[in-house]
Amino acid sequence: MSRLARTAGLTDIQREILATVRDFVDKEILPVATELEHRDEYPTRIVEGLKDLGLFGLMIPEEYGGLGESLLTYALCVEEIARGWMSVSGIVNTHFIVAYMLKQHGTQEQKDAFLPKMAAGEVRGAFSMSEPGLGSDVSAITSKGVRDGDGFVLDGQKMWLTNGGTSTLVAVLCRTDEGHPEGTPPHRSMSTFLVEKEPGFGEVRPGLTIPGKIDKMGYKGVDTTELIMDGLRIPANRVLGGTTGRGFYQMMDGVEVGRVNVAARGCGVAQRAFELGVAYAQQRHTFGKPIAQHQAIQFKLAEMATKVEAAHAMMVNAARKKDSGERNDLEAGMAKYLASEYCKEVVEDAFRIHGGYGFSKEYEIERLYREAPMLLIGEGTAEIQKMIIGRRLLEEYRAQS
Repeated sequence: MSRLARTAGLTDIQREILATVRDFVDKEILPVATELEHRDEYPTRIVEGLKDLGLFGLMIPEEYGGLGESLLTYALCVEEIARGWMSVSGIVNTHFIVAYMLKQHGTQEQKDAFLPKMAAGEVRGAFSMSEPGLGSDVSAITSKGVRDGDGFVLDGQKMWLTNGGTSTLVAVLCRTDEGHPEGTPPHRSMSTFLVEKEPGFGEVRPGLTIPGKIDKMGYKGVDTTELIMDGLRIPANRVLGGTTGRGFYQMMDGVEVGRVNVAARGCGVAQRAFELGVAYAQQRHTFGKPIAQHQAIQFKLAEMATKVEAAHAMMVNAARKKDSGERNDLEAGMAKYLASEYCKEVVEDAFRIHGGYGFSKEYEIERLYREAPMLLIGEGTAEIQKMIIGRRLLEEYRAQS
């Protein structure tokens, strides 16, 4: 195990799970990650290996065939996977968020229908909030679900679906104004629909089209897509929780645990960048000695390691707070903000240590340098995290008149 980012107080089962995942990352992901990433190739063999390990059901309760583990265990596993290749952790994360939303908010019929298959990896999840003109303002969504007989008809365009092509179940947030009087705040007239579909691209069910993959700077391999609904008919029993008007809160609950996940990804990528930087600094010689013996490089390594430790500690704290049943939006926001910013800085320092070779696709740090910026955006930008943190701090430290 790494000397950095160790977690105190883990059970024997947690340590065994993490050791198994780390071994899988070292043997099955790291040797092929850069090659697959450069080809923008979906990591089918790796995903099948994760299914065999049971990671698609890590947090799904045992009664539905999952492992029933904690958010902390899941976050630590994501940290290990992202250390190997961040795109793989994204494949697992979107699936996990949908499973979490089902577990927390689904009807019993919905849980029975989907969770056992999700635990086995037979049904793979994606979730969809964003739209082309939306940005961070979720309350401004224009996609609509209109009541029609015993179901709904969905219309609209969604954006930035991770697993958009490979998923078979998508949690889609739409406006459902029916039943909500005029003047109702937008976030109280939204609903989450559970949309089943075939994997692939094009028209994947009547009224639902998944165009081709979006070409990205980094975060390759995983399929990121749009989703277009044009007269998509959904039965009423596929409204998450069985009642309209709760979608915004359901999605925010999912995003809250997703922020812990993104923090864990930032920790994993930063750890890998540090490993690459400290190894290269001991191999590369200048002025008659390894560059690691130059004080300037030692200062960089010291700063990098400290940032890795700090981000990991905040991520663990946020996960444990959620596992305790307490509100953790403050801790999750802080962890996501710090881990993503520190990840960018640690990766850049490792890139600088590599010098000109860091600019070559032959070296792994080039891939990490393109991947790290995605974490600054995913599950809420730094500015959104600061808004959340600031508001919560004012709640905690409200001035007494």
